Amino acid sequence: MIVLKNINKVFETEELQTHALRNISLEIAKGDFISISGPSGCGKSTLLSIIGLIDQATSGSYTIGAHDVTTLTLDQAAELRNEHIGFVFQAFNLIDEISVFDNVALPLKYRSEKLSKVEVKQRVESCLQKVGLSHRVQHKPNQLSGGQQQRVAIARALVTEPSILLVDEPTGNLDSKSGDQVMQLIAELHQQGTTVCMVTHDPRYADMAPRQVKLFDGELLGTVASAQPVSQRA
Repeated sequence: MIVLKNINKVFETEELQTHALRNISLEIAKGDFISISGPSGCGKSTLLSIIGLIDQATSGSYTIGAHDVTTLTLDQAAELRNEHIGFVFQAFNLIDEISVFDNVALPLKYRSEKLSKVEVKQRVESCLQKVGLSHRVQHKPNQLSGGQQQRVAIARALVTEPSILLVDEPTGNLDSKSGDQVMQLIAELHQQGTTVCMVTHDPRYADMAPRQVKLFDGELLGTVASAQPVSQRA
């Protein structure tokens, strides 16, 4: 599904060059669950932003299916992101002024293929049911707990039926109990067939992924296969 080859990312100022990523090669197949972990500042979120088409690599190649990302314009990359990638952020990024329903439905407004109101309603309600929040559909995000807000964010990421779910530190703003519940949900979504690529600093949650990618100073140290199935660790 996703192939990265020799990805480099350099941030430049007039006085300094910072090599955030060095020669990263990684393949993500349909149905994978991969965790990306490493110390703070090692390039985890930068790598996820490149996979998610939020940022561009300085050099290297990146393909999603038959699409060569390096040849796309910004508008083409945004359209591909909206069609193929669901993103879950640490900070939730929900809009407090609108309802849970409207937050989840928001990505559908930017699809090139417009859906009817009935189809939008069906998709939103289905995704909220998956995350166990059907009863909160007309609430505002600021009326929910942190864990519930992250569940809404996951529903929003799923509503476009993406090829892959990218998850950036999903428990960073949550207490341990809410964090465990969110991770259990992500594990269940993977078991249902969702492809997941997750950045986490927490080794407990990194170990939940069948494939674990370790980064250090922008370099890939290796990929480790877990010995236990997700269902036994979640």
